[in-house]
Amino acid sequence: MQLSSIPKPDGYTFYFIGVTTGQSSSRRVFPLWMEALGRQEVSLVGIDVEIHAAPNRYRQIVTDIKREPLALGALVTTHKIDLLAAAADLFDGLGPYARATQEVSSIAKDEGKLIGRATDPVAGGLSMDAILGQDYFGRTGGELLMLGAGGSAVALTLHLMQKAKAADRPRRIVVVNRSAPRLARLKEMVGRNAANGARDIEFDFIQNNLAPRNDAILAGLSPGSVVVNATGMGKDTPGSPLTDAALFPLNGVVWELNYRGELDFMRQAQAQAPARALTVADGWDYFVHGWSQVISHVLHEEIDDAMFARLSELAASAR
Repeated sequence: MQLSSIPKPDGYTFYFIGVTTGQSSSRRVFPLWMEALGRQEVSLVGIDVEIHAAPNRYRQIVTDIKREPLALGALVTTHKIDLLAAAADLFDGLGPYARATQEVSSIAKDEGKLIGRATDPVAGGLSMDAILGQDYFGRTGGELLMLGAGGSAVALTLHLMQKAKAADRPRRIVVVNRSAPRLARLKEMVGRNAANGARDIEFDFIQNNLAPRNDAILAGLSPGSVVVNATGMGKDTPGSPLTDAALFPLNGVVWELNYRGELDFMRQAQAQAPARALTVADGWDYFVHGWSQVISHVLHEEIDDAMFARLSELAASAR
């Protein structure tokens, strides 16, 4: 027997709402993490939902998690924006980042109330900072090209806008997305959250779904620029937002937010890495940071530096 939208839990259950959850490394890693935290009674159950599903689908999932006593909460990928847009009124409270970005990546219960948080500004920010180091944009004069305007792009943009030091902020951020609504939403977020020094960032929002034009946009970047694939292409959908003829910026940083799948974008960057002196990174650390943030929220467990190191070690062993 199942509830109308989520698998009926046999015990305390942590749900994972995504597109192809069965292929995620979390399925192998989660039991190891629960053992390390002393929470072996908690099981992970995936819920696969098609991209941009009907609002009622999201509402039913949130409703069922809210009413099922054994459902502790959920981690949300891919659907972070659409889920909150469809079901915001079902939450009893939203964290400050969820309100700022209008997305939710973590669903938890707190004394009977359903709380949504956006953990990507923290998880993605920690991962980006580890890749770039301090004062990266001040040292290099590089710009940022964000391919995609979904939840991760919104979170990373907000993270950079909130940097206190000008040297940690790019002078220019270019965001390219296939659909206009996502671009408009990100632009609205930028206007709503711009403050203090963040106003010195120049933004370009470009609607485009043609890979050759993305190649041309890429070619206009300055040396040392950072290029991020936040489209989901290479994991949730096939291909890359660029063609194989694209030329990455000299001495640049290329960040593929996916860590599994065909990863065509990352393959393109790796092929040019020696000649263009590129730093190429995948989304593995983002994956670990993201899961640890949501686990802490859903299970009400403090994850200190020592425990995070342990969880990261366990994840690497099962990768």
